[in-house]
Amino acid sequence: MMFWYGHGMNGWGWFVMSIGTLLFWALLIILGVLLFRALVRPTPPGGWHGTWQKTPPGSGPEQILAERYARGEIDDEEYHRRLATLRGSPADAGRPSAS
Repeated sequence: MMFWYGHGMNGWGWFVMSIGTLLFWALLIILGVLLFRALVRPTPPGGWHGTWQKTPPGSGPEQILAERYARGEIDDEEYHRRLATLRGSPADAGRPSAS
């Protein structure tokens, strides 16, 4: 019976072991929930809308420019100049000929 108390855990050992076990199970539960949410989450219609967002249909830059032209916010010359800029062509290329 000699050295009986020398081989067991003291109060701090039980405390650290209990906290470590709680943290381990909390980590496992969190990982399980995140994995479940990632696998079950439905993809939005039209594809992935995360980092690489697609522009919703009807709201591209040309559509917005056409809407501004239709409301009368910009004139014919400015509309064709900006449309040519959006399409990457020279400013005179998008303009209808006067003849």
